Amino acid sequence: MTATMGTLLLLPVGLGDAAWSIWLPQQVRDNACAVEHFVVENAKSARAELARLGHPKPLRELSINELPTAPTQADCDKLLAPARAGHDVALMSDAGCPAVADPGALLVRRSHELGIRVRPLVGPSSLMLALMASGLDGQRFAFHGYLPARDPERAKKIAALDAESARLTQTQLFIETPYRNQALFAALLQHCQTRTRLCVASDLTLATELVMTRKISEWRTAAMPNLDKRPTVFLLLAATKA
Repeated sequence: MTATMGTLLLLPVGLGDAAWSIWLPQQVRDNACAVEHFVVENAKSARAELARLGHPKPLRELSINELPTAPTQADCDKLLAPARAGHDVALMSDAGCPAVADPGALLVRRSHELGIRVRPLVGPSSLMLALMASGLDGQRFAFHGYLPARDPERAKKIAALDAESARLTQTQLFIETPYRNQALFAALLQHCQTRTRLCVASDLTLATELVMTRKISEWRTAAMPNLDKRPTVFLLLAATKA
């Protein structure tokens, strides 16, 4: 690593519209406000986030470039050019921590290959917050991203995750497009074993936050939570076989 290179800062983004002081340390906010080069998932939402943080420079004067969904090495090299020229660059996701469940990981990988320092900053991760609050196994867990949207593929995947959880004593985490949350929740009740514990964690860090963990047998007799259009992490932990 050369002394003239900048740093790639991994800048967490809020999970909702709460004030930044609720979920972000002052030092991290100050770091973000000192950066003028940003690589983002969505430019419009990134500008709104930087305005919420109170970035001191006019947004039109900042360099804000979107990261392609499937970035090539050439894409990454172009986006990292400011860092190679000695400027810090901040990577931002749409929500939560960058490079987790988004293509930012490829930019981070390329930074390592180029000898650019990578610095993760403290901030909210919906996956970690959900796992912390679930009461499920925090020693062994796996994140599976999005499950298939429709049956029979969805049913097969749920059954496979349930069986793997029982075999490995492993918490399974996954997410869904918010408008399909209710359908996924219903499918989980249908296809998981009755003793499996299911947690739903919605609107994390917001005033409407909901985190509930119950066995499938208990969920089946309880009122269904309203998960429609609410960002939600689903977690399950199957009972080990006797």
